[in-house]
Amino acid sequence: MNSNSIIPHWEHFEHDADIGIRGIAPTLEQAFEQAAVAMTAVVTPLELVSASKVVCIYCEAPDNELLLVSWLNELIYEMSAHGLLFNRYEVVIDNGTLSATAFGEAVDRQKHQPAVEIKGATFTELRVYQQADDAWVAQCVVDV
Repeated sequence: MNSNSIIPHWEHFEHDADIGIRGIAPTLEQAFEQAAVAMTAVVTPLELVSASKVVCIYCEAPDNELLLVSWLNELIYEMSAHGLLFNRYEVVIDNGTLSATAFGEAVDRQKHQPAVEIKGATFTELRVYQQADDAWVAQCVVDV
């Protein structure tokens, strides 16, 4: 299987009282996007979130694993401080710098019925790597 046949996707994995999120994709950027989608899916079904607001995110880190935690925590900040949910992301990573656009909307408790509030991305199960099939994996546990 080559990277062209890998379809970007996300998944959750169990971890005690918290939940693991994982993005898998042909590119590092898409894996980060999918990890963020997995994070939103912890809170509410993705199909309930429309993309009527656009937020720009910027962060830096010395390696891809720290960049993933920084990226997710920036999103968590935006979600918490501004009452937003996102369902789609466009990420560019260049030499330890991530710039992204997040698409979403304001939380509507009746519409979205948020299941949990995510407190932060953690270093637990933190891994960013390329598999033998060339797919990128970006994962960590989020504190709920």
